[in-house]
Amino acid sequence: MKTFDLIKSDLYRYTGEYSFMILMEQLMLNEGFNYMFWLRLAGAASSRPVRLVLNHIIRLKQRRYGFVISPRTKIGPGFYISHIGTLAVNPTTVIGANCNISQGVTIGSNHGKAATIGDNVYIGPNVCIVEDVTIGDNVTIGAGSVVTRSIPPNVTVAGCPARILSDDESLDRAARYILRPWTGTAS
Repeated sequence: MKTFDLIKSDLYRYTGEYSFMILMEQLMLNEGFNYMFWLRLAGAASSRPVRLVLNHIIRLKQRRYGFVISPRTKIGPGFYISHIGTLAVNPTTVIGANCNISQGVTIGSNHGKAATIGDNVYIGPNVCIVEDVTIGDNVTIGAGSVVTRSIPPNVTVAGCPARILSDDESLDRAARYILRPWTGTAS
């Protein structure tokens, strides 16, 4: 996807619509969207001087909001940061489309590659995802969980270490039934 399409998909996740006025409003009032806007631009910058300026803006935003996500992190469309607060994501993390991430989340690795997160994943507050694990599509990770093993799709997990609490193949769960206009499909 092109950078502007990624920004539009993020904006839609925050507001359910998009226009220039809504974009400006969210840039001023919503810390999560503001950070992702600049992160998307920094990730797409092709010239070195522009990239340096945008990376400086990202560093300023990191200090202000407590979000630490690298422009090198691969993040799909429709990314949603639900609250301001500490958030640390390893640059080798891959995040799919339509994902929600809450405050206090750490996605990291001591040995190189970090997690691969599928589409339509909700990561609750204060979750730690450790090392090279795979999180399937349509997964809900409960608050305070520590994920040290891969998680299959369509489940809810919680605990330390995270364990499967429920297995739900249906797509009528409220958190999963989100119209994605940038793809023309529902998830």
